[in-house]
Amino acid sequence: MEAGFETIGNATLICYDRAPVLVTDPWIVGSAYFGSWLLSHEIPEEQMSAIKSCEYVWISHGHPDHLSGESLDMLRNKKILLPDHVGGRIAHVMRKEGFHCTILKDRVWTRLSPQIRVLCIADYNQDALLLVDVAGTLVIDLNDTSDRGWGHFVRSIIKNYEHTFLLRIFGYGDADMINYFDENNVRIEPQAARKLPVGKSIALTAERFGARYVIPFSSLHKYQRADSVWANEYTTPLDAYAIGFTSNRCELLPAFMRYDCLSKSFTEINPPAAPDNVVDPKTFGDDWLEQLEKDEFQKLEIYFKSISHIQECMDYINFRVGGKDNHIEFRTRGFTKGITFEVPRNSLMQAIEFEIFDDLLIGNFMKTRLEGKWLSPSLYPDFAPYVAKYADNGRAKTPEELKQYFREYRRRAPLDYLRHRIPYRVCSDFLSHVQADTRVYQFARKTWRFAQAARWI
Repeated sequence: MEAGFETIGNATLICYDRAPVLVTDPWIVGSAYFGSWLLSHEIPEEQMSAIKSCEYVWISHGHPDHLSGESLDMLRNKKILLPDHVGGRIAHVMRKEGFHCTILKDRVWTRLSPQIRVLCIADYNQDALLLVDVAGTLVIDLNDTSDRGWGHFVRSIIKNYEHTFLLRIFGYGDADMINYFDENNVRIEPQAARKLPVGKSIALTAERFGARYVIPFSSLHKYQRADSVWANEYTTPLDAYAIGFTSNRCELLPAFMRYDCLSKSFTEINPPAAPDNVVDPKTFGDDWLEQLEKDEFQKLEIYFKSISHIQECMDYINFRVGGKDNHIEFRTRGFTKGITFEVPRNSLMQAIEFEIFDDLLIGNFMKTRLEGKWLSPSLYPDFAPYVAKYADNGRAKTPEELKQYFREYRRRAPLDYLRHRIPYRVCSDFLSHVQADTRVYQFARKTWRFAQAARWI
């Protein structure tokens, strides 16, 4: 292809300038999240060959469906492009492993070839977006991001292009932690069970950014572990993306496609669906009967007691491993709020050793029971981001480290940061004091979403 791009896999974009130049988030082989996730569709040989021929590889963030170690082993001779994440964890680890990494400065265009240039923005949620200009066509790769202050800037760039393509995660909502249970050990039905028309949110998002075309992205997976296949009921099939989509300003394109920037034409790619397999967790080293050793519990305790915000917001965390409870107590008495995680030993200790606790949550084989006074059935906003985003990846655990962490993101784009962060904090603080099943809570959430859609924040 003279100049153009293809979308394939889960969140993989391949950009061409006479030859393959850039590939993003190449999860092309193997599984993710301790074997729980598998690609929903196979990578055709033509696209696999193109990926291996690319000079540059951009990685948005540290989740294994975007940063796949097994896939990157096949791309060791490439030039790795990384967002400027505070903490620099990915760059540090990859350089240690022998990869050639370049950090892309926020909001600065970098030319990769005569017809391809890129602009990257990292955000405080340890995610990032990439704008790719391919021969005057703009591809907006938002992958898993939500607007955290950069929306105004991105929209200002989109306005300068006639042909714009928005790529972002869409779906019912299984690509997150949904394996919740109440205190009676009854599964809490996830929001994804409602299977609301996905097309409606796709159209609203594309229109909000002013994109001409929109492509479903970063949600193309299935579950294969015997202890997580239950979640396949909540994955989003390809034909669901168009349901509810109506717009006079943008057009929905297939998830897997090829676009020629010179002829302004696209061709659908029809990769075969990956086979449905059910794999024993023991294949990935997980025996649900194994219990923790004493020194392993001590590692757990050190890990969680190093994260100051967790100690401020709850009384204990319990890990039920091999049928045995292992309590980490932050108070000596008067327990009113805690969590019990039921999880196999091997994956748990890997998550602690490599500081990738989010991989346990998103894998959806670990069971999470919320105990005591929780206003909503969710680990947000006080557990998940502080453990998985700010501590594990941002290396910010203490109050002072957190202040420095957010101060750095604010320094990069002060107005955009404050435009988002102030109303976000106000809304989060309000919702954290309101019961989730009340009309007030639902009204506040709808108001927040309306304000975002109207571009007030």
